[in-house]
Amino acid sequence: MRLPTPVLALFLLLLQPGLAVAQVLFTPTQEPLAGSRVFGTKGCVKCHAINGAGGKVGPDLARVPRPRSFYDLAAALWNHAPRMAQRMAELGIARPQLDARETGDLVAFLFTLDYFDPKGNAEAGRRLFTAKRCVVCHQVGGTGGGGGPSLDSLKQRGSPIYLATAMWNHGPQMADVMKSKGIERPALKDTEVSDLVAYINAASPVEPQGSLYVLPGRATEGRTLFAQKRCIECHAVRGHGGAIGPDLAERALHRSLGQFVAAMWNKAPAMTEALKRRGIAVPQLRPEEMADLVAYLYAVGYFAPGGDPKNGAAVATAKGCLGCHGLYGERGKVAGDLAQAKSLDSPAAVFAALWNHSFIKDSRPERARSAWPEFSGREMADLVAFLQSLRRPQ
Repeated sequence: MRLPTPVLALFLLLLQPGLAVAQVLFTPTQEPLAGSRVFGTKGCVKCHAINGAGGKVGPDLARVPRPRSFYDLAAALWNHAPRMAQRMAELGIARPQLDARETGDLVAFLFTLDYFDPKGNAEAGRRLFTAKRCVVCHQVGGTGGGGGPSLDSLKQRGSPIYLATAMWNHGPQMADVMKSKGIERPALKDTEVSDLVAYINAASPVEPQGSLYVLPGRATEGRTLFAQKRCIECHAVRGHGGAIGPDLAERALHRSLGQFVAAMWNKAPAMTEALKRRGIAVPQLRPEEMADLVAYLYAVGYFAPGGDPKNGAAVATAKGCLGCHGLYGERGKVAGDLAQAKSLDSPAAVFAALWNHSFIKDSRPERARSAWPEFSGREMADLVAFLQSLRRPQ
C-alpha cells in the first residue's frame, strides 16, 4: 500500500461566503470563518451533518468527541481513511482536492464545532431568571423589575457572544447595584447561559435585526486585541504573558461559548479588582471584538506544538512507511521518495498533500498489501516533523 503517512479529511459547518482573510499558514491566525466556506464549496456537507443539518453518510461532526489538537484530528481521520475512501467510491463521490490554506482553515473551523452550545431550554431559563435574581432589576417581555435596562434588545444579538460582551462591559455597575440592593452575586455554570439566552429570545417581542455574533471571530484580530486591551498583562497564552491570572490557552481548550460566558461572569469581580490594583481601567469590548478574542483563544489551544523529527523517523519505520517509500534516491521502493516531496513548508501543507494523494489505488495483489497503519496524535506530530526535516537546505 502506498503510505504517504497522515491525512486530513476535514469537514465543517455553515457556508459564509466572502469571509476568508489572508494569513500565515498554520499559526494561531488560521481562520475558522474561511474554513466554513471551504466546507461548503468542497462538498463536505454532502456526507456530514452539523447538529442534524447536512448529509447522513458520515457521522454528525457536532456530535462526536472533539480531538484535543490538530495532530489528534489528523490521526483520527487518517485512521478512518480506508472506510471513508470505500464509502465515497460506493456513492460515486469525487474526493475534493485541498491546498494548504484550505486545509489549515478547515481544521481551525472543525475545532470550533464545540464552540457552539446546544440550544438552551427556554423554560429552564425562565426559572433561572428568577432564581438568579435577574428579575429584580431587568425585564424581559414586560416581566421583571426596574433599575436595570430591559433585556428585550438582547434578542437582536441573541448569542452568548453578545451576552458576554454586555455582561463584561456593565459588570462593575451591575456589581454596585446588586450590593446596594443586598443581592448576592449569582454564579453561573454549564448550560445555564444557554438556557437564559433561550428564555430571552423566546420571551422578547423584539424582532432580530443585524448581525448575530454566533460564528467564530477572526483569530488574527483577537491576538492583536489581546495585547491592545491589556489582557496579556495578567494572562499568559502558552507561557507568553502575565502570571497574575491563569494561562488562557489551556483554560479555553474545553470551554463552549456558554461556559466561556459563565467563567467571565464568575471571575469578573476578581479580574476587576486585579485591574484596579494595577491602575488599569476595565476595557470595553464590542461584540465582534469579543468574538475575535474567543476565536484567538480557541486557535492557540488547538494548534499544538510540533513533534520531534527523531521520534518521527522511528514512527515511520515502525509503521511501515519506509517499507514503501524511499529516501534520498533509494531504489527498489514501490512509492515515491519522501525526501523529494514538495510543498511541505508547514504541517497544513503536509496534510493537504497527503489528503490529495492518500487514496491512490494500490495496484498490488491483496496478499501483497500492508495493513493500514494507525497513529496517535503524538505519533502524527512526530511523523510530520520528520517529513519536514527531510528537506535539504537549498
